Amino acid sequence: IDPLPRSTYKPPPGVPKEANGTGANKFVYFVCKEPGLPWIELPSVTPAQISAARQIRRFFTGRLDAPVVSYPPFPGNEANYLRAQIARISAGTQVSPRGFYVFEEEGDEEDEEPRDSYVVNPDFEGFPASEMAEDPGSTWVHHVQHILKQGRCTWVNVAVKPEQESSEEEEEEKEEELDEPEPKGKWGPPLLTSLSQDADMFDTPPWSSRMSSTLTSQHAVAVLRSNLWPGAHAYACGKKFENIYIGWGLKFAGDGHTPSVPPPPQQESISGPEVSEALDPTLEEEQAQKAALEEQQASQEESEDMDGEEEEEDDDDD
Repeated sequence: IDPLPRSTYKPPPGVPKEANGTGANKFVYFVCKEPGLPWIELPSVTPAQISAARQIRRFFTGRLDAPVVSYPPFPGNEANYLRAQIARISAGTQVSPRGFYVFEEEGDEEDEEPRDSYVVNPDFEGFPASEMAEDPGSTWVHHVQHILKQGRCTWVNVAVKPEQESSEEEEEEKEEELDEPEPKGKWGPPLLTSLSQDADMFDTPPWSSRMSSTLTSQHAVAVLRSNLWPGAHAYACGKKFENIYIGWGLKFAGDGHTPSVPPPPQQESISGPEVSEALDPTLEEEQAQKAALEEQQASQEESEDMDGEEEEEDDDDD
């Protein structure tokens, strides 16, 4: 019996998650359904969960252990889905007045890697609320790292396999051999990027701003609302600001959401003589083939006998 064919498919290497305290896992989040119940810690988020959350739309049930039935399949339960949405909402809507945070040290111009930390500016004076409401693009900045298409805040080359014991020269050679081409989106927007750099989506501006009150402007605060993540708001007054989100955990999808389609069906095997099934011969064809084989065998035996007789005659002559 011929052995069964073995699949040569190898799944692509998975993208490792970011360590606690860095990137999308910079903070730890706790949830509670209602006051008085114990707080439950959410697990760390993985790039696969963020990538899957970007392709689905699902309302929350309030049960952290509920399965997430979707296509593409989501790798985890509702607790993991909630953590992925928190990471996405935080990366897109956490903003602060320009100048409130500054970089601690000036980096080298040759260093291409974006910074991932900042400090509070003790000399921050603040902006008038009216200015922050009229010109949000230049007075507000993002202070949370952007999440790349890879599902991480910092790009990692998954083609390089880390080894425990290897010299620096060997590592450089392996990186040159296995290094995959750097994607265009290797680095996202740097920290403290102004809101004017945010792109529109579905012909909708990403932010809307207004004053909390037009009657008592001296006591009003500037309010900023995200149009890409409905429910995300920020306000600022003088040197104080805060961010808050009260929503369904769904991103703005324009006129409607188009679910991902299943992959195309696998192509059938190429037909050929080695895989095609032959037709069974008729009785007459079997008898004719059997007679032909018998004649062939008889002719071979006769030729062998004649060769044997010729060899015996040659021996007698000697």
